[in-house]
Amino acid sequence: MKQLRFAFALLLMGLSAGCAGHQGAYPPVNTTVGNQEMASKFVLMDPGAQYSVTSSGLQETRLDDGRLQVVCVLRNQENRRIQVQVQCVFKDPQGFATGDETPWENVILTENSMETVRFVSLNNQAATYTIRVRQAR
Repeated sequence: MKQLRFAFALLLMGLSAGCAGHQGAYPPVNTTVGNQEMASKFVLMDPGAQYSVTSSGLQETRLDDGRLQVVCVLRNQENRRIQVQVQCVFKDPQGFATGDETPWENVILTENSMETVRFVSLNNQAATYTIRVRQAR
């Protein structure tokens, strides 16, 4: 019986010691790690795309009805034919997605070539955008 009381007392001491050091909510950690999509207009989603593709230029234009049109020139950095998928996520002035994102589009880039892709927002609420590129699966 004494052993049971002793074990129970140790358990209570351990629980109270673990709780005594911290009170309240914990702050977030690593808030700037992996945050590339919030700051950049062109992002590469995987190491293969990062190695093979770059953007040679971005152009944004406001159409007469207020929608945002984005043109991106993709460049193949390799001496082989590759296939990638490209998507555009349109965002509000604060950088949050408006729910207007295009479907992934397959683009075939021949050796050391450049291809132009064009995206148009569905409504006039898009203020900025992020073009995302990944390897085709």
